[in-house]
Amino acid sequence: MGDTTMCAAQLVAPGRIEAVEATVPRPREGEVLVRSRRGSICGSDLHVLHDGFYRGTYPAAPGYPGHEGVGVVEDSRDPAFAPGDVVLAVPVPRDARCFAQWQVVKAASLIGLPRGADPDRLLLAQQLGTTIFAMRRFWPPAVAGPAEGRTVAICGAGSAGLFFTALARLADFSRIVVADRAPSRLDIAAEFGADVVVDVRRDSFVDAVMESTGGEGADLVIEAVGYDETRVQCLQAVKTWGRVGYFGFPERPDGPSTWSYNDAWARRPTIEHSHSTQAEPGLTAFREATDLIHSGAVDVTPFLDPVYPLARVAEAFEAARTQQGGKIAIDLR
Repeated sequence: MGDTTMCAAQLVAPGRIEAVEATVPRPREGEVLVRSRRGSICGSDLHVLHDGFYRGTYPAAPGYPGHEGVGVVEDSRDPAFAPGDVVLAVPVPRDARCFAQWQVVKAASLIGLPRGADPDRLLLAQQLGTTIFAMRRFWPPAVAGPAEGRTVAICGAGSAGLFFTALARLADFSRIVVADRAPSRLDIAAEFGADVVVDVRRDSFVDAVMESTGGEGADLVIEAVGYDETRVQCLQAVKTWGRVGYFGFPERPDGPSTWSYNDAWARRPTIEHSHSTQAEPGLTAFREATDLIHSGAVDVTPFLDPVYPLARVAEAFEAARTQQGGKIAIDLR
């Protein structure tokens, strides 16, 4: 490979991300050099940029904090991968460099994609994989029992909330309630199998869940927004002895969060949190997500647009922040 410089997104100050020129990295033993094709913006990236979750010095490493990427292997220092392999990159956050035209990734953080598959579609396997991993914690059938005949309520219909909706339908939950403030997202939720959609600009999430369940509450309530207020609402919407799954990021990096112990005490739910899917041995959830998308069992068509060129990375982040589209991606070619 003769290239020595590349273009990459870089955090240059709190709240500022720019496209810059950087040096192409070189892989070491156990690492792979990937020529990036596309990276997508996660909600956690917005927290890093705007909400003080980045604790390092500025400017940050080129390509950080992107941790959802697809590309082609250019050079490999690990026998599991060879030049030309098309891969999904799911690095742990501290190693994340998916917003760069070239990135070095540990072989253990790569998944080879099926021959002939559309890598742009399979980029969504990263986000879907995190929800698969979470769902195993939120509703383990061996503990919680079959989903059939049960109600799940999902607070938030971003890409994560919509994937939870798809997984809930695949799991045979009998009633799915989804709430959000964006009508376009609620339309997708209905397409994905939601029985009840709630526009929280007008209606109460908790009231809608109670109305849908005859006042009992949902068997499982999933928080996929990341606000203290919505975490409390999930406690108010869950059935007595039900389950609550917290997926959303903390609202702030320091200090306590407001939480209603009274609501938790009254309903006695099992409460689970989920993050760090990238640390799962064997990356099982991401591999399952790849299979579900490639087979067509989960349709990711609503998340394929919009796509921004790397030169407009700041605009792309602002679009993600203002919820313009289901999932914002950056073209790195």
